[in-house]
Amino acid sequence: MEERASQETQRVTAWVSGDVQGVGFRWWTKAQALELGLAGSATNRDDGRVEVVAEGPRPALLELLRRLAEQESRFRRPGRVVAVVERFAEPRGVSGFVER
Repeated sequence: MEERASQETQRVTAWVSGDVQGVGFRWWTKAQALELGLAGSATNRDDGRVEVVAEGPRPALLELLRRLAEQESRFRRPGRVVAVVERFAEPRGVSGFVER
């Protein structure tokens, strides 16, 4: 039962703060999400954060969160991440991945 639940589509919203605007961070996030088979968006917020919304299986969402927060990014993440705050919610059925 737990394995089935981990494969069901879930949704996470993550607010990423640090030096993450104007450095290619949204493009990088989109590439990571698509590699993991996730749908969603990466959006610049007025307060300097990037809001990442992703839907897909929980293990892939957790991997994306790990990549976003990793301090010594082996994934050549642009910018500098100070914090990632996430919230899980019910999926809305988004498709594709867009940068805003």
